[in-house]
Amino acid sequence: MVNFSLEGKVALVTGAAYGIGFAMAQALAEAGAQIAFNCRKQEHLDKALADYAALGIPAKGYLCDVTKEDEVKAMVADIEKSLGIIDILVNNAGIIKRIPMAEMDVEDFRQVVDIDLTAPFIVAKAVIPSMIKKGHGKIINICSMMSELGRETVSAYAAAKGGLKMLTRNIASEYGKYNIQCNGIGPGYIATPQTAPLREIQSDGSRHPFDSFIIAKTPAARWGSPEDLMGPAVFLASDASNFVNGHILYVDGGILAYIGKQP
Repeated sequence: MVNFSLEGKVALVTGAAYGIGFAMAQALAEAGAQIAFNCRKQEHLDKALADYAALGIPAKGYLCDVTKEDEVKAMVADIEKSLGIIDILVNNAGIIKRIPMAEMDVEDFRQVVDIDLTAPFIVAKAVIPSMIKKGHGKIINICSMMSELGRETVSAYAAAKGGLKMLTRNIASEYGKYNIQCNGIGPGYIATPQTAPLREIQSDGSRHPFDSFIIAKTPAARWGSPEDLMGPAVFLASDASNFVNGHILYVDGGILAYIGKQP
């Protein structure tokens, strides 16, 4: 029987206070994993702990900026002491800034790359030594369709996510011999509170133009939901994927396979 159980496993999901990170952490917990997560603001941490508790999930939360190596090392050390060696890392924390490239300050570009690419490097670097000692580990990097595509106003995000795709493949290449699998999940357009303004019905009753654009470009003819990422996360975190390494699993409703409707 294929083993999707995560009983006895410890999972760290970065940025899992809400949204797709929270959904994936919930899925890992329901499969049996103990959950640790981080966020950068106390109010988000408090709300997330309450939300996990409401689901019966005894998650352990940390205030930690994953772009700061000393804070990450301290968090990982505490998780290993209180829960055990991290078996599963989901590098989910990320930001996007939608600014035309020629108008974007270099500081904004660097911030996006720092959070979306450098931070996954820092956290993976912190957990890999113990995974090597244990003889097994799973690293899941949350990439994006922008790992493959470009679009107006997302130069920093696309550059970072393209880099994260290649970091994923390099971790797989370098540490596969230690029975560590590193894969990516590339979400499509997901209906979350952060994307809600792009789906608002207009004053004349019509769809938001961006909403119409996404529906037309998606064979599934809908936005994804955070729940659509739960199964892929469990698969890549479990023994069911032990011979899957360096792969990016796009959960996009078919956008990357589709050229679009003829006008």
